[in-house]
Amino acid sequence: MNLDLLWIILGSISLIVGIIGCVLPILPGQIFSWASLLILQLTQNPPFTVKFLVTWALITAAVTVLDNVVPIWGTKKLGGSKKGIWGATIGLIIGIFFFPPLGLIIGPFLGAFTGELLAGKDTNTAFRSGLGSFLGFVAGTFMKLGISFIMGYYFVINAFKI
Repeated sequence: MNLDLLWIILGSISLIVGIIGCVLPILPGQIFSWASLLILQLTQNPPFTVKFLVTWALITAAVTVLDNVVPIWGTKKLGGSKKGIWGATIGLIIGIFFFPPLGLIIGPFLGAFTGELLAGKDTNTAFRSGLGSFLGFVAGTFMKLGISFIMGYYFVINAFKI
């Protein structure tokens, strides 16, 4: 087996895991997507410059930080608490596994709403918190998916010489 083929297969797996991980909060999707570019560098003819890889590493790091900050900011901006954030995360996991694909959208909202109600917040405050957490989650997910798809584009055109 050609060693380059092995790197392309491993990089492809990393990219697929990365895109899935952008939606599942337990996997750092954008990091797996960046790793696919790094794995592709191990081929006999490395396609990327160091500057390219460092730039995408910095973008990946920035999106990783923002992904953790934006949902918290959205929840707090609309009156939420840590229980709302935890509720959104639990709601997302339950939604993904028990009610796909709609659960991916509704789960974080219902989880944050429930978390705030359990924290003793009134319905109106819990609703706003749920909305903030949901909007923050959606923004973070779109950021991660956006950069992962762009990195996927670079991976595919270079791995398969398109």
